[in-house]
Amino acid sequence: MTPVLAQTDLRLDADVIDNVLVGFYYVLVLGIGYLARKSISSSLDFLLSGRSMPAWITGLAFISANLGALELIGMVANGAQFGIPTVHYYWIGAIPAMVFLGLVMMPFYYGSKARSVPEFLYKRFNRTTQRVQGVIFAVASVLIAGVNLFSLGLVLEALLGWPLEVAIPIAAAVVLAYTTLGGLSAAIYNEVLQFFVILALLIPLTVAGLNRIGGWDGLKEKVSGGPGGAEQLSSWPGTTLTEIQNPVLSVIGIVFGLGFVLSFGYWTTNFAEVQRALSAKSMSAARRTPLIGAFPKVLIPLVVVIPGIIAAVLVPQLSALKAGEATDVTYNNALSLLMKEVLPNGVLGVAIAGLLAAFMAGMAANISSLNTVFTYDLWQDWIRPGREDRYYLNVGRWVTVIGCVLAIGTAFIAAGSQNLMDYIQALFSFFNAPLFAIFILGLFWKRMTGTAAWIGLLSGTTAAVTVDVLVRTDVLNVSNQAGSFIGASVAFVAGVGVAAAVSLAGRPKPDAELTGLVWSLTPKGDRAHSTTGDDAGWYRSPALLGGAVLALSAILYVIFG
Repeated sequence: MTPVLAQTDLRLDADVIDNVLVGFYYVLVLGIGYLARKSISSSLDFLLSGRSMPAWITGLAFISANLGALELIGMVANGAQFGIPTVHYYWIGAIPAMVFLGLVMMPFYYGSKARSVPEFLYKRFNRTTQRVQGVIFAVASVLIAGVNLFSLGLVLEALLGWPLEVAIPIAAAVVLAYTTLGGLSAAIYNEVLQFFVILALLIPLTVAGLNRIGGWDGLKEKVSGGPGGAEQLSSWPGTTLTEIQNPVLSVIGIVFGLGFVLSFGYWTTNFAEVQRALSAKSMSAARRTPLIGAFPKVLIPLVVVIPGIIAAVLVPQLSALKAGEATDVTYNNALSLLMKEVLPNGVLGVAIAGLLAAFMAGMAANISSLNTVFTYDLWQDWIRPGREDRYYLNVGRWVTVIGCVLAIGTAFIAAGSQNLMDYIQALFSFFNAPLFAIFILGLFWKRMTGTAAWIGLLSGTTAAVTVDVLVRTDVLNVSNQAGSFIGASVAFVAGVGVAAAVSLAGRPKPDAELTGLVWSLTPKGDRAHSTTGDDAGWYRSPALLGGAVLALSAILYVIFG
């Protein structure tokens, strides 16, 4: 007879002070949306903030937009399940690509005056590629927004005891309110606020957790003696993360699959991130946007991964789960269970606001990028061209509403995942890796044709989905996340191979049409930025910022190697 498991109480013990703090945060978020509305007079204001934002604002918004469900629920869950190897998602799976975006790709994005990534693809290739990627991006945005919305619903469920069927629509309504009011400006200003509120959750949680566990030495002792053992305290070769027992193959999977294809595919082509840089007021500010965001990104594992490791040894239900015993919790519950375990009232209210901030930032980033791509690339350029600007401004607002409604549905798809990281990395392998393949080939190879671009894009997506099916049906016996690394790699190779073959059979654009869109045909002066006025100063040098953050990543790898 199967034993009946005791139901774990996931509800946080919030009191009146905690709820007042959360309520105040909601009022502040909606107030920012209302104030931002006054600056909206055109579709460019609503969808790209009129290209007027300073670098420090766009830099913090750039990283805050990434601090959603993937960062908090997913990475804490990964820390609990796999340990220190989770840092690969940051130090090799983010920082190099963010530096590449700032130093190499932003001059082309910003210099082309493209309003979105699909519009850049139109300029480089053709309308078909723009439309194919526009549709793919719209689907991806709704699915990923659903991940953040599901996570936000979990927080409201834990805080108030509401069922997800109630919590998820209410969470969507809050994000809908401020993004509809103030557009991208409201999203960006709220993301800057949310960045600091998120830190107000993560730093006390890490300090309190380490204090309870006996500090770093106490944590190492408990992890070494538990499931997974000492391997979970070392970043390389990362076999606990990949479940590839051969250390060399494990490292190759991490470096190529995650560090190159998935990472560069996400950070350099994901419009939810690139949009923040495109809203900057100058080329220099646009280049510095991902580089400024890279500095907090490189340090975030210290307050995300470590709490996950703490939760796995401090929370009994998670310890049982890791040991393979019967339990009613999943790794997705690690963050809320640790909050419940170590945070006192008052601090708990700030922490809950931090969770809400993270999930709203992530969802708003996807919805605000969705409305831009749909309005410009699908509606204006394809379905209803030639209307007055006010018409497209209203379309952008309606797409925001529809996107939030669709995200409610995709939130329940995300609810079926034991570890959100498995689910979202699979999505990245489907959508980002194939796009990176055709993007990087088109940027450095002038011979590539428009037909090759969209055929290569669809071929890469098909390849990634095929690998995912093979992993989920146990034909490929690796972890789901290793499956995503493999799927992304296969998608990249398939996309490049197919695009190259089709290009050789077709006729490329004339060189004159590719100036500013292909590296070899763009003069160095056209890729340069201003170094006067607001862009002056050695400390604003993109090359210096990029080199410094890469060096910091290398130092952290030595410490946690």
